[in-house]
Amino acid sequence: MSKRITIDPMTRLEGHLKIDVEVEDGKVKNAWSSGQLFRGIEIILQGRDPRDAHHFVQRSCGVCTYVHALTSVRAVEDAIGIDIPENAKLVRRLLHGAQFMHDHIVHFYHLHALDWVDVVSALKADPQKTAKLADNLSNAPWGGTTYYKGVQDRLKTFVESGQLGILNNAYWGHSAYKLPPEANLMAAANYIEALRLQAKTARLHAIFGGKNPHPQSLVVGGVSSIKDLTADRILEFKYIWQESQDFVKNVYIPDLLAVASFYKDWGGIGGTTNFLSWGDFAQNGKEPESYLMPRGLIKDRDLKNPHAADQQKVTEHVTHGWYADGEAKHPYDGETKPVPGDYDMEGKYTWFKAPRYDGQSCEVGPLARVLVAYANGQPAVKENVDAVLKKLDVPASALFSTLGRTAARGIETLIIGEAMAGWIDELVANVGRGDKKVYQKYEMPDEAMGYGLNDVPRGALGHWIKIKDKKIANYQYVVPSTWNFGPRCAKGTLGPVEESLIGTPIADPKKPLELLRTVHSFDPCIACGIHVIDPDSNEVYQVRAT
Repeated sequence: MSKRITIDPMTRLEGHLKIDVEVEDGKVKNAWSSGQLFRGIEIILQGRDPRDAHHFVQRSCGVCTYVHALTSVRAVEDAIGIDIPENAKLVRRLLHGAQFMHDHIVHFYHLHALDWVDVVSALKADPQKTAKLADNLSNAPWGGTTYYKGVQDRLKTFVESGQLGILNNAYWGHSAYKLPPEANLMAAANYIEALRLQAKTARLHAIFGGKNPHPQSLVVGGVSSIKDLTADRILEFKYIWQESQDFVKNVYIPDLLAVASFYKDWGGIGGTTNFLSWGDFAQNGKEPESYLMPRGLIKDRDLKNPHAADQQKVTEHVTHGWYADGEAKHPYDGETKPVPGDYDMEGKYTWFKAPRYDGQSCEVGPLARVLVAYANGQPAVKENVDAVLKKLDVPASALFSTLGRTAARGIETLIIGEAMAGWIDELVANVGRGDKKVYQKYEMPDEAMGYGLNDVPRGALGHWIKIKDKKIANYQYVVPSTWNFGPRCAKGTLGPVEESLIGTPIADPKKPLELLRTVHSFDPCIACGIHVIDPDSNEVYQVRAT
């Protein structure tokens, strides 16, 4: 018997997720989510200077770099017990908001939209009708028959040459695609425009962070970008933010609503049960009470009775992960003891641990944040969620779904983007008063412990640190993809993505487009290898999906 061992030294990049499902009578009966890489940065950090931790942890990923650095410095600052200057908080908040704008635009257009938009179908579109459709749906600054004819000609060139490039592995022509050709052409055109915009949005990090990815301006105690607090640099940031926010309002949200209107049945597919948000974006000095996106927990889909969330109730299980056996532990006491082994769906089958909140599997991310905010009556969230439900003519129960998850991402992009205008004004006012303090001095204690909790584009992110002899004695972090893509726990309870896939209809096991829709709706920071098992023939359809 052959033995398969998967050890991947790369950090959390796309390309390291495997999903197995069993299909019976055309629907998913069982599912397994497997992370195919070993991270191990917690081990690398042991014995190092706590001030260096954020440089290491942001190498966990090539996309979510800033957010790991932010959570890390928060954890060390919590251990030290310092409060950083207001300017440092504003710069960090603006960089964090920029991360949301960049990631969510890229996710909708370049990672998720092609699960709903058939690019090849756009070749059949009438450019004149497409221009009229776009005029009715959006306020995009581009358009007209000539523009859409040009986009169509470019797509035709790609298709006829057989060089669709990154679009080559999709399931064009699949029966699950429902958009008419003109809507497909409009969306394909905005896909290209979003490519141009995302490059600009990434520059927002470079203005106050030095570069993107892996911004360098965060330090324990504040930020180092004091020389960037000038009128020119702040105006440069504001100009790009305004262009990005205009795109969100005039293109992203109209596209989201237009596409969703053809897929309302997905308001009943892909849901989970419990939702956790650490919350983020303080509106004043009170944290977490003043968070724009509140901290909290929704249990059993009960929006009438939201709960508070406390990091002390977090544990991680290793029963089904390739780690040394042991009881579930809080991250402060967590251990990272890798034990590579076989891929055994009844035993250990992943490098992911299984995080649990108060013993419960919880989805994290845009839907969790929006549900917690909605249940707590956050005005902007409630207004926008109710407007989307009314526009699509679907009940609130549709929020607990793949459709709801995708809609929530767009809603929070709009709300966080609007809030950034106020943070820019606050920074301008502080600098105008001559206040350029961005750093708080401190003494590293001999022994301490602390945690940093953020809600980042992909979900709830927490870092926990123990310091001894001024060095890192233990460091654990629980990231969004671990919450969402983790395996069964010691009790056998499925992880969120595993749960969400149960009941998903599959029209063609050899082209499991429906699985991609739900998996991609979580915005995994990993790409997918999908394996679909036919329980009658025991045939395994192995599909590589991008």
